[in-house]
Amino acid sequence: MSTVLRDVKITLDMIKIEHTVFALPFAFLGAVLAARGLPNLRQLFWITVAMVGARSAAMAFNRLVDEPYDAANPRTANRALPAGLVSRQFVVAFTVVSAVLFLLAAAMLNRLALWLSPVALGSVLLYSYTKRLTALSHIVLGWCLAMAPSGAWVAVRGTLDGTAVLLSLCVLLWTAGFDILYACQDYDFDRRHPDLHSIPKSLGVARALGVARALHAAMFGALVLLVVVAGLGWLALVGVLATGGLLIYQHRLVSPTDLSRLDAAFFTTNAFVSVILFLTLGADVALLSR
Repeated sequence: MSTVLRDVKITLDMIKIEHTVFALPFAFLGAVLAARGLPNLRQLFWITVAMVGARSAAMAFNRLVDEPYDAANPRTANRALPAGLVSRQFVVAFTVVSAVLFLLAAAMLNRLALWLSPVALGSVLLYSYTKRLTALSHIVLGWCLAMAPSGAWVAVRGTLDGTAVLLSLCVLLWTAGFDILYACQDYDFDRRHPDLHSIPKSLGVARALGVARALHAAMFGALVLLVVVAGLGWLALVGVLATGGLLIYQHRLVSPTDLSRLDAAFFTTNAFVSVILFLTLGADVALLSR
């Protein structure tokens, strides 16, 4: 039993379970907007289970697929699988259990959520192969995270509409932008491997940073439109403006000649973006519903 618990702990650390905070607030925001207030506790519980299950399956599967590259990349060679800290068999089992947990959560929500769950699960698993096929893998990752708010909307309403799609577009643009930033640190490694593709490899680091800035500018515009379409008020607008400030700060931390502060740009600011938007837009919905 102690060995199993050790392997679970190592695997959770390997997949950075704490980074679920990037997407979970957007799922909760989708649920709050759909309910025009607080969803019931049962919905919130199964939405949380679905998010944790889907992300855990996706990240564990990604580590399995990328193990040969992780072993060859000095930045990732100390990850649990290439370092031999956990077996492939255990990670495969962890992936299957996580996927089943996600499907169970979808079934417990409503019929449409269950019908759409294979699309979501297939997307997050197949993403791991896209870097071998196209430089647009960053957009695919954005699509994977963008399903969180729309999925939560479906969980609450059993339908999908334009507001949910617009919120998902915001998440897609935000995710693709920060993933391009993150990929810049592997520019040299990717150049040495012709079977790997990315925006930084295709365009160079300087132009890739420009693409990331453009995507985040588009995300800001989409957020403003979301406030209008959803009929939100001043508190939501404050959250959007704060997000814009954080995005500007994020891009000021990195330059084509200095990526040393990339971790701060990626992890710290991104966690704040999702939490700030959830708190401000969610609170705005609560005020409007009173």
